[in-house]
Amino acid sequence: MGWRVCSTPGCPNLIQPPARKCDACRRRQQDRRRTRGRNPYNTRGHQTFRRRVLARDPYCTCPGDPALGGCGHHAGLCGKPSTIADHYPYERVELVDMRLDPNDPKFGRGMCKRCHDGKTARTQPSGFHQAR
Repeated sequence: MGWRVCSTPGCPNLIQPPARKCDACRRRQQDRRRTRGRNPYNTRGHQTFRRRVLARDPYCTCPGDPALGGCGHHAGLCGKPSTIADHYPYERVELVDMRLDPNDPKFGRGMCKRCHDGKTARTQPSGFHQAR
């Protein structure tokens, strides 16, 4: 069978049947369906992941350099207190797609909010940051 355009209005991505939506649109649809009870970040597994990562990395491990997975806001290690357990080197959805446990602390690092927001804006474009 030939290629088709994603069924999401305005999406130009090509897909192979029998799929109806491209991976990006499918993920966006799944994210919209998340409710408070089904949000993966509210699960006991993720809360355990967060506690273990922040206990291991009490200070922000952001390297600063975007080429090394940093935020680009500073040079060298940040060193501020960690408040967020960031999935690294893969994003949570990538770990799930690879059939790996996203709640395994070896896939996490402690970061401060400013560094995490800068890194996420660069690596997970959405909304105003969406690549065009």
